[in-house]
Amino acid sequence: MAETSDIYEKVMDVARRRGFVWPSSEIYGSVAGFIDYGPLGAMLKRNIENLWRSFYVFQEGYYEIECPTIGTEAIFVASGHVKEFADKMVQCPHCGEYLRADHIAQEHGIENAGTLSSEALRATLRDLPCPSCNEPLGEADVFAFNLMFQTTIGPGSQRKGYLRPETAQGIFTDFPRLLRFYRDKLPFGAVQIGKSYRNEISPRQGMIRLREFSQAEAEIFVHPEEKNHPSFHRYADYTVPLLTMERQAENVEPVTMTMRAAVDMGLIANEYVAYYIALTHEILTYIGVDPAKLRFRQHLTEERAHYAADCWDAEVYSERFGWVEIVGIADRTDYDLRSHAEHSGTSMTIFIPYGEPRVVKKRRIVPDMGVIGPRFRDKAKAIVEALAVSEPGEDGVRITIDGEEIFISADLYQVREEEVEIRGEEVMPHVIEPSYGIDRMLYVALEHSYAEDEVDGETRRLLRLPPAVAPIQVAVFPLMNRDGLDTIARKITDTLLQHRILAQYDDSGAIGRRYRRQDEIGTPFAVTVDHDTLENNTVTIRDRDSMEQVRVPIERLPGTLSALIAGNVTFHELSKV
Repeated sequence: MAETSDIYEKVMDVARRRGFVWPSSEIYGSVAGFIDYGPLGAMLKRNIENLWRSFYVFQEGYYEIECPTIGTEAIFVASGHVKEFADKMVQCPHCGEYLRADHIAQEHGIENAGTLSSEALRATLRDLPCPSCNEPLGEADVFAFNLMFQTTIGPGSQRKGYLRPETAQGIFTDFPRLLRFYRDKLPFGAVQIGKSYRNEISPRQGMIRLREFSQAEAEIFVHPEEKNHPSFHRYADYTVPLLTMERQAENVEPVTMTMRAAVDMGLIANEYVAYYIALTHEILTYIGVDPAKLRFRQHLTEERAHYAADCWDAEVYSERFGWVEIVGIADRTDYDLRSHAEHSGTSMTIFIPYGEPRVVKKRRIVPDMGVIGPRFRDKAKAIVEALAVSEPGEDGVRITIDGEEIFISADLYQVREEEVEIRGEEVMPHVIEPSYGIDRMLYVALEHSYAEDEVDGETRRLLRLPPAVAPIQVAVFPLMNRDGLDTIARKITDTLLQHRILAQYDDSGAIGRRYRRQDEIGTPFAVTVDHDTLENNTVTIRDRDSMEQVRVPIERLPGTLSALIAGNVTFHELSKV
């Protein structure tokens, strides 16, 4: 196996040589925080995104929408990003480099540095070296830096806009239309996969921290008092390693338990959060993440957003970067909808009918307009509206209109108790949000699938990518480019492509070199056409991981490979047939 000390270099060497990932705009020197996906990387990325869709769109039934990547300022004022979406930055007094203050502290063993105040970080950094020039940071100031990219919309710079820092806000602002689409019934969800942008201060972690990145987010709208997932039975007995707040405080390892037990014990706030923790675990292991290097860490009280009922991060261990957050799963309550309702003046509620109408007593204040109108003139309407929601005393009520306090005596209104039939209530839904970083998922899939072994005295490098996400699923080789073997191989390639199996024809070099080339890019199966094919119409299927081979009739090839790729049959089972 690969040495852990340099696995990052080995993975990235393969990624660059074989066309997975390249530095963006490399001919101009490139800029940190931006990458290009080459032919294999782009395909791997699409396969991961489509796997995500297979869970959230097909299994869960949440439709996908697509919103602009640029939004007007009002959206991000309401969401809190304009005011609060900032990281703490420090500028080295020696080399002038701008640096992420909490990252420097974390690299020197300061736990939860992201929760420290600017003053505390400044004191912490005083004796620490600059990562760029290695000089002490000294009395360098720590200050907030907003991470959004700002732009203008239209000529004349009249309208300010921002590149979105997350895909979620488009779903929130579309809530009224989504509500109608889902026929005014809870629960429902919408998903979005797309680009987001964050002007990171000093991205020094390759694909882990990018300035332009892809997110896959789901926003599930639920009744505030009904957080039992209707399909919880699917994952009730699913076990997941949980690093709870208590276990973090005690500095002990995660505890593995079922989602049913975690909810019943109060470790996870509700079934919805637990359901998506389990679903996320299934997705990550499906793309090739090592389960032994995967945990779910609960946000500490000081790091969790004040409005969130519960929040967990799916963290994957990287030999280079340590524990890396890949997915965040949060119960965001009604914070987002309530904020957009207040700023836009648009209703963000749903009418929930009662099983049977309820008769309730309701107090109504009836103003004497014959007196209030002439006496208060242009303020009369505002006074009547204020009276309707006031709490009168025995003598009257004091209300404030445009900053002026006005006393309305009891003889200017009547208080009546009435029986009113109520057929339902307006409810502002709560939001459960699983948010996935696609680029980070791709990197950890590459790192965890990278392996080395020795074959015939040579080192064989391979990516053990699962067939469902591998950029090329089948390689087709003619043993030689003569005797019609190449013609048969090309025909097989065309047939597999027609069956939606991503196959690649390869006749370049010795057959052993072709196997090694395909192993290194993660191709799980190789089909070889040889002289026996001319006699009995069979071909050899080779398994990447075990290097075992089995002969299969050509007419059975599409069905056999489809079953192998889908996981309906293992290669070991096939070889025993």
